[in-house]
Formats: sequence, structure tokens, C-alpha cells
Amino acid sequence: MTTQEARIVSPGKPKIGARPPAGGAPAPEGPAGGEGGGGGGKKRLMSIVIGVLIVIIAVGAYWFLMGPGAAGEDPAAAADGAVVEEEVHEEEVESGGVQVVESISINLEQGHYLRLGLGLEVSAEAVAHGEIGEAIALDAAIALFSGRTQDELSDPEIRDELKHELAETLKEAYHGEVIGVYYTDFVTQ
Repeated sequence: MTTQEARIVSPGKPKIGARPPAGGAPAPEGPAGGEGGGGGGKKRLMSIVIGVLIVIIAVGAYWFLMGPGAAGEDPAAAADGAVVEEEVHEEEVESGGVQVVESISINLEQGHYLRLGLGLEVSAEAVAHGEIGEAIALDAAIALFSGRTQDELSDPEIRDELKHELAETLKEAYHGEVIGVYYTDFVTQ
């Protein structure tokens, strides 16, 4: 008994090792554009990429020129006129630099302590009057941080919340002369 192997040959594709057709005629392309050079698939991909880029550029242009991002507007702030007015007022205050407050140790719970150093960003108007007194800032920091746990202060979100709260307290206490607060030293033990 003899067995025959079934060979499947793809129509339109040359066999492996076959010579190209005589007369320089191009080999017939397969259904996917083939490797024979037409480049139809590459052209289609390129046109899709260019189309996507044009859409992205158009959306970006709309956003920055006519949409919510135009002229630095904040869509949330635009809904509430009072918020916009406060933001403009805060931006008008010119910074006079940062005054560094020497680090202090503050007692925490369970016998731990915090070594805290502050940088107070002061307004240009405050600098014209000379350095501001540090006692109010130190007193506010001690009141805010005393008695907290070491675990609580190791959480970055809580540290940021406390810094924001201290900044608001100092803005009021210094009648707007302090416009920002920075940690220059923050070590718990």
C-alpha cells in the first residue's frame, strides 16, 4: 500500500525556491498586500497615524485657544466668581523670599519627638519692614504638632495637611506677611 501526502499550495504565491516569472513581470500579490512591494499596508497605517495626530492637535488647539484651558482659566473656579477673585488676590502678593526659622524639638506621644525646621515665605512688603519675628510661627507649630503620634507624622498626606493648616494659621497671625510655609527639617525619633 502506498500513501500519498497531501500538499497544500497557496494560490498566487510562488513556491519556495521557484524562479521569478520571465519578462520581469511582478509576482502576484496575496490578499494582505504581500511582501512584493506594493506597501499598501504601510501606507494605510501611515495615513491612520497622521489622521490621529491631526485629531490630537485639533483637540489640543481647541482646549488651549477656545476651551476650558484658554487664558489659564480653571473651569471649577470659573463657576464661582468669589473663588476666582480670591485666587487673583493671592497671586498679586509678590514674594520677598524665604526666611528660615531655626529647627526646634517638639514632644510627640509615647516619648518620641519631632525636630522641625521651617521656611517662611514672606511678602515683598514684609521684607521692606525687615525680618518678621519667629516666635509666632514657632508657637503655632508647637501647638499644631505637639502630642501627635510618630506614625501619624510618617504619613505624607497628613504632613501635607498639617503644613497647609500651619500656612493658613500663619497667614492670619502675620496679617498676610507670611504667604507660604516649607519644611526645612522634619525628623521624628
